[in-house]
Amino acid sequence: MTVLPVKPIKPKRVADEVAQQLTELIYRGFLKPGERLPSERELARQLQVSRPTVREAINQLTVMNLLEQRHGQGTFVRSLDPLHENPMATFMEGKDVTLEHILEVRMGLECTAAALAATRADDRDMEHLRTSLEAMKADIAAGGLGHEPDITFHMAIAYASRNPVQIKVMRSLYDFLFFGIRMNLQKLYEDPENLPRIIEQHTAIYEAIRHRDSEEALNAMRRHIGFVLDFFRSRQAL
Repeated sequence: MTVLPVKPIKPKRVADEVAQQLTELIYRGFLKPGERLPSERELARQLQVSRPTVREAINQLTVMNLLEQRHGQGTFVRSLDPLHENPMATFMEGKDVTLEHILEVRMGLECTAAALAATRADDRDMEHLRTSLEAMKADIAAGGLGHEPDITFHMAIAYASRNPVQIKVMRSLYDFLFFGIRMNLQKLYEDPENLPRIIEQHTAIYEAIRHRDSEEALNAMRRHIGFVLDFFRSRQAL
């Protein structure tokens, strides 16, 4: 009888499933660096599991450096120390890195992510994208800049790519890639016509992914980042 090089299948523990769900929320951008998680009691209630199960899952993610527990304060999504824990930060420290450089990096990474998401996104991915887009519209309508749901939207696309390297790179470069979003929107807001255009561009990306059109998703993302890039290049030329 041929002996196959396989390992016995072990049933997944409930704590592992909880840890997987929390990890997914972090990588999708729903839970952001520095954000406080609900209490163990509240998480247990929402997940319908025991508090020891939640505690074990949190411990797993703490060991993975995705969460950190602060005595007397709670559990938080861990923020990388940009000067000591992010290898790209070490590389970029002391260099003349501009917003244009960051946007060029986003162009390469996020166009690919959008194309992949159009073929790989599942129903949960589409729901995250839809709610992020709606939250962005609502925040802008209320006089805000929509930068937090904007971040969530782009991270949800990265997660929907189902490429673990893509997801990890986006997470590792979070501060550098999305530092630009807040700065971009603050300056774009100087022209009141720009924010509706940004909403239209995000809507086009969403619709292309929803219709499983990878080519149009790539092009829609390229138009969006290209629009912002052209805006800042035109400002520098003044």
